[in-house]
Amino acid sequence: MWFPPYCATNRGSHREKNVNRVRVLVANRPRLMRELVITTIADQPDIEIVGEVGDEGDLTEAVEQARPDVLILTMDKPEKRLSQCGFLLGRHPEMRILTLAPDQNRALFYWAIVDIRTKPLESSEAGILQALRERPASVGLVHN
Repeated sequence: MWFPPYCATNRGSHREKNVNRVRVLVANRPRLMRELVITTIADQPDIEIVGEVGDEGDLTEAVEQARPDVLILTMDKPEKRLSQCGFLLGRHPEMRILTLAPDQNRALFYWAIVDIRTKPLESSEAGILQALRERPASVGLVHN
């Protein structure tokens, strides 16, 4: 698990000075995929990379620490509603999850309202950037 020295988790604060920036945690396998995603979005002025996760076992802890607006994951079968996405969105309904399946040239976007929602999106730099910037309909908090 890696957090950049300037990110909120290393300062003890949960927000960057510019609250309009989209905070992104990248958790892709393999490492090359993670690096490609980071390289693609790192220069965007309204997007902040708040961390990188290589080991799925560290994912929940990284989300707790970084409090991202968007989590980017690589998925082998993005059509399936993954229990991991459901678990994370149940704990962090304000977060959105972008899943990428490069071998299938597909991407899906998950967010929570009352239950988990998903929609296909364009598998391109433009499609990914649009999904990162999109603010889906209001998020309903569910307390157990």
